Amino acid sequence: MTRFLRLPRLSWRFIPVWQRNYLVWKKLAIPSILGNLADPMLYMLGLGYGLGSLMPDVAGMPYITFLAAGTVAYSTMNAATFEVLYSSFSRMHVQRTWDAILNTPMTLDDVMLGELTWAVAKSLLSGLAILAVIWGLGLYGDFWMTLAIIPVVALVGFCFGGMGLVMNAVSPSYDFFLYYFTLAITPMVLLCGVFFPVSQLPPLLQDVSAWLPLTHAVDLARPLVVGTVPVDIPLHVAVLVIYGSTGYVVALALTRRRLLQ
Repeated sequence: MTRFLRLPRLSWRFIPVWQRNYLVWKKLAIPSILGNLADPMLYMLGLGYGLGSLMPDVAGMPYITFLAAGTVAYSTMNAATFEVLYSSFSRMHVQRTWDAILNTPMTLDDVMLGELTWAVAKSLLSGLAILAVIWGLGLYGDFWMTLAIIPVVALVGFCFGGMGLVMNAVSPSYDFFLYYFTLAITPMVLLCGVFFPVSQLPPLLQDVSAWLPLTHAVDLARPLVVGTVPVDIPLHVAVLVIYGSTGYVVALALTRRRLLQ
């Protein structure tokens, strides 16, 4: 493993990979956007209005506002994760698109950076769709403050895109991804403050939550939705960058070993 592990050699050659994925996606853009939007919208509106009507304010805000802010991070995480798992795995293992690209003057570093940046772009679309719903329903404190969520969404997409590429590198089939969703994604959704404050968890689970990237994503997004400046911004940004960067480097090494075996 150590002989495959090295810092990525980044170049602008990743752009054609990104463009190729965009051109393919554009043919199915509308159903893709609707698919990314439907699940978080159902959670936000169903739980926000249904359950929220039975609850008092949560963390000083109506429950639907609380949930909408968490849904921005949750939706972004899901969009990036699905892209680098199912779509990237199809291009790498099933369709052999990566093999064709690597027969050109492109490196694996370029291909995977193109995949990662495309996942960021897909997560931006998902996050912006939820943000549009927040604007449309008036679930925000200050419109201009909510614009700061856009770079947060891109950062969250980068974080979970990098992490997901690690699973893509070691997965033998699509079924393997269920382990990642069951053991990593679902626990984060439940422990990281999407549906209820982390402070309601037992102390041990609060400590676990503090190490999970989705917690830091939610802690950045929620204050911006209600019109306040998040606390500990450098910490939250650093955690998301470290998870995403480490994931990309490890995924590159694992994929390099996989393709050379």
